[in-house]
Amino acid sequence: MHELHLLCPEDRVEAVSDALEALDALSVSVEDADALTDAEQALFGEPGMPPPRPGWQRSKLVALFAAATQAQEAAALLQVQDFFSNCEVIHITEVPEQDWVRLTQSQFAPVPITPSFWIVPTWHEPPPEAITCIRLDPGMAFGTGTHPTTRMCLCWLAAHPPLQQSVLDYGCGSGILAVGAAKLGATLIDAVDIDPAAVLATQDNALANGVEVQAGLPDLAGPAIGRYHTVLANILASPLTVLAPLLCGHIAAGGRLVLAGILERQTAQLQQAYAPWLELTVSDNQDGWVLMTGTKA
Repeated sequence: MHELHLLCPEDRVEAVSDALEALDALSVSVEDADALTDAEQALFGEPGMPPPRPGWQRSKLVALFAAATQAQEAAALLQVQDFFSNCEVIHITEVPEQDWVRLTQSQFAPVPITPSFWIVPTWHEPPPEAITCIRLDPGMAFGTGTHPTTRMCLCWLAAHPPLQQSVLDYGCGSGILAVGAAKLGATLIDAVDIDPAAVLATQDNALANGVEVQAGLPDLAGPAIGRYHTVLANILASPLTVLAPLLCGHIAAGGRLVLAGILERQTAQLQQAYAPWLELTVSDNQDGWVLMTGTKA
């Protein structure tokens, strides 16, 4: 791998970036050429909003190429283009070979949910205190146990083991909650998600953990009414609000609903949405997120 470093004024950033992509750059990044100096500029605006400008007054573009010859040819072609005026080639550098798999794995360590309940990547040995262990690797689907919403759901399951019970994991992501429910004694677990990649990840993770989970698209749960002792949904407040009738329809009499993916300021919104079926209360909170639970009469 080789990186081509360029210096461009703000009004040339977009055109040069597009050209680099057309020249088969694997990636293109834009940085403030004056970063960490007195001339450094703040560019980005409000969270969630696009940047106000495509680059800085002096922007450094870094394009990654698979081979040195590609980087050299790109530099030569750019320098004869009209849109490259006022730009310059800084240098081409080789990117040292690294074991990217090992580097990625080093970022994920075993995660304790309780003193005896752990999430452990497959490349780690479970710690001696891990009596119950979920073997889970980071993948394309959401849910590695590091996010507060996932941890709170698993903590709740550990405190309320679903022994010999049925569980629905709605919006299963990686299937971590479904697998956790199985590890903690549930006997019938359905896991559904609108993303086929999540369904596949759940099936793979259930197999890797030696538990039985039925995973599929939302129609897997079908029109069942009052089928599950526990319904888990770790999504976000807006879809949880829309899904209120559906999720409550899947809770058996006396069954429990566990919702996550909710910010503290959204609790009243969820309580109002679910009021026709049950009373939601905040059972846990971490880092601005809350876990809300309720019991169906």
